Amino acid sequence: MAKPRELFDRVHEWDALSGFVSQKRPGAALGLVYGRRRQGKTFLLSQLARATGGFMFTAAQQAAEQNLTDLSAAYHQFTGGTPAQFTGWPDAIDALLRLGERGPATVVLDEFSYLLDSVDGIASHLQIALEPHHRGGRSQARLILCGSAMTTMRNVLGGTAPLRGRASLELLVHPLGYREAAAFWGARDPELAFRINALVGGTPAYPAMSETAPHTLAEFDDWVVDRLLNPASVMFHEGDVLLRQQTEIADPALYFSVLAAISRGAHRRSEIANALGRPDSALGHPLAVLESVRLIDRDDDAFRQQRPSYRIAEPLIRFHQLVIVGNDAAFALRQGRRVWESKDDTVSSKIYGPHLEQLAREWTQAHAAEQTLGGWPNQVRSAVVACREHGRGHEIDVVAMREEPFEPRRVLAIGEVKATAKQVGETELHRLQHVRDLLPSTVTPEPVRLLLFSRAGFTPTLHRLANEDAGLELVDLDRLYRGE
Repeated sequence: MAKPRELFDRVHEWDALSGFVSQKRPGAALGLVYGRRRQGKTFLLSQLARATGGFMFTAAQQAAEQNLTDLSAAYHQFTGGTPAQFTGWPDAIDALLRLGERGPATVVLDEFSYLLDSVDGIASHLQIALEPHHRGGRSQARLILCGSAMTTMRNVLGGTAPLRGRASLELLVHPLGYREAAAFWGARDPELAFRINALVGGTPAYPAMSETAPHTLAEFDDWVVDRLLNPASVMFHEGDVLLRQQTEIADPALYFSVLAAISRGAHRRSEIANALGRPDSALGHPLAVLESVRLIDRDDDAFRQQRPSYRIAEPLIRFHQLVIVGNDAAFALRQGRRVWESKDDTVSSKIYGPHLEQLAREWTQAHAAEQTLGGWPNQVRSAVVACREHGRGHEIDVVAMREEPFEPRRVLAIGEVKATAKQVGETELHRLQHVRDLLPSTVTPEPVRLLLFSRAGFTPTLHRLANEDAGLELVDLDRLYRGE
């Protein structure tokens, strides 16, 4: 089934959904689609329903009886039948499955988490209806349940839930990748694309919410001030709303504190605890919840177990914590430009630096050619290696590895990332060569390639050295966005 022109990217998601609704096997089928708000799930599923002539109903945050009334009206409008009220949710579910009695039929229940909250036993009603000896055995309905409450939706199929083992599709809709986001924003200049992505990430709804987009670097600062640092703009409040709309979070103050600590550079659990003045043991639950709703990511050290670090997964939250929080008086006086100018060092070190490191790892995993790395990595992480000579550990921004069960770990390449305005030269190369000599003896003794990533480019001497050494790769922003 051809992907609609109106749908930007989402090739993998479209293929998964179109394959699910097109399957010819007998019996009803159940699918789950979820992800954070503003990722385009509703638009994606509306295009699917339109392409297949299917039925789609979006629940509202209201009483179960009101949603049942709305579903009754939408259903009878779709079927062209005489308007009538369903007698209850089992009756409604039975009617939805009847849509597939003549062949595969797409049926979408959007914002299903609202129904889980308000309709007693709806998951059990679905379980019974989908049974082969009930309506599900005589129907080819392809029923898709969609929601934005991440934990709630995952629990639909987990543990002892009634629908456990019933679904043949579970699709998590992610933000756009950094290359796709650049195209979606219309940012052809890699430096401009990088700056936008570092501040607002790849959420598809944000260009429309911003109303305008910077087309050149000369427009970037004005756009930040007018769209991101203007209290009259919805984007100004988005970093706060992203957390408060998570139903799993009961104490926003604690979670905001955790996000603030990570944004400011406290990446290990002990560092976060120290920044908050709390014991280590008190952070297990908030960190797990923030990870489950995809607001932070947990990254394991490439060489040492039980040494995880945490980073902000949603760039707009990091921007909100580092640039907006604490400047209420200035924003009330419409001094957004002064705030932006005063945060130049913070943005450079706490936003652009960490973001380029993450993009470098994504490039290494998703875009680097095998000849660039000397193979295909199935793990790309960061690491810290001990150094007796300097009496401290050295951080490695990129470690590309190949790990297979019961085989020695193979390190393909290690990388250093620099987001400063200074060109990378021999100093950074020598440091990376020194770090390579410190790699654990447990890795395979094959030549480990060196990757140098730079936002500002490289010195002529380093270009010459790279041309002479097949084991050295230089990756600037242009290659990060367009090359392999």
